Amino acid sequence: MTVIETTCLNPHYPPRLDLGAPLTPEQLHHSLHSTMERHKGGPVWLFAYGSLIWRPECSAVERVRGRVHGYHRGLYLWSHEHRGTPQWPGLVFGLDRGGSCSGFAYRLPEDNLEAALHALWLREMPVPSYRPRWLNCRLDNGTEVQALGFVLERHLPSYAGNLSDSVLRQVLANASGRFGTTRDYVEQTVKALRTHAMPDRNLEARLKRCGAALS
Repeated sequence: MTVIETTCLNPHYPPRLDLGAPLTPEQLHHSLHSTMERHKGGPVWLFAYGSLIWRPECSAVERVRGRVHGYHRGLYLWSHEHRGTPQWPGLVFGLDRGGSCSGFAYRLPEDNLEAALHALWLREMPVPSYRPRWLNCRLDNGTEVQALGFVLERHLPSYAGNLSDSVLRQVLANASGRFGTTRDYVEQTVKALRTHAMPDRNLEARLKRCGAALS
């Protein structure tokens, strides 16, 4: 039985989860530098598929629409800090296996790159829920680049999987964290994707069923 199937059979909210201790500064440093060691050289690109589209963490010298294949965007990651609490966990987006995902590719500036990446790691990796990976991203002009993306780790407790609509409704009604509510987070993302002419129709249909405002 897969992790998704196991999760779907457990529709209870709120779940009691142990997401583990936050990464120490040393662990963050190691994660960042081991990721950069796998970079094949050239410009450093970042693939944005969720809140990084409408709330970038760092400046970019170029911003281009793009698509990665082999992964799709899903509201599959429990959040105890940014969009929820341990008592009322929220949900945030991650890249999960299968399909494809549209978003933006940001080319990061070479000067001050270390500081920009450090700020990005602090935001995306408060706990080790993601696995930073270099993804093949095709830009709108047909160019293929190697872009940094944050991919979900299915084996960790933070992986929520494809939850039922009934659970998602409860999350949207209750979850709020340091950066605001899960509801606002998903509505802002849907709005940004629409604004940039790359709507996520499956996500929109699901949120509409769950009562989220998509106008």
